[in-house]
Amino acid sequence: MSNIISIHHVSVIISDTSRALDFYKNVLGLPVDETRPDLGYPGAWLRIGDQQLHLLELPNPDPVTDRPAHGGRDRHLAVSVKSLDALSARLEQQGIDFTLSLSGRRALFCRDPDGNTMECIEAV
Repeated sequence: MSNIISIHHVSVIISDTSRALDFYKNVLGLPVDETRPDLGYPGAWLRIGDQQLHLLELPNPDPVTDRPAHGGRDRHLAVSVKSLDALSARLEQQGIDFTLSLSGRRALFCRDPDGNTMECIEAV
């Protein structure tokens, strides 16, 4: 039996905190968690329900080019959303590309300005 009870946070590497916050805070609507201490490098913590998304402005050891066109075939963070239609409209309004899930689920994949993939699945 596992002693693991939940995911606390997921971290993604970004190249510019302001640019990343424009996407995660202003486009996706995630609130900033102001309790982030000074860690010696720029970044931000964002709230996703009881969990967090940590943005780390650090050198990226991973390739950022030649990633799969469909984010479902790449490493990604998956979140539940209230309305896929509302999110799709918001992404289109902001000129952000996305692909629909190939599984037929009510879900889409989009990338942040640094190529990190987020899967957004409509809650049932």
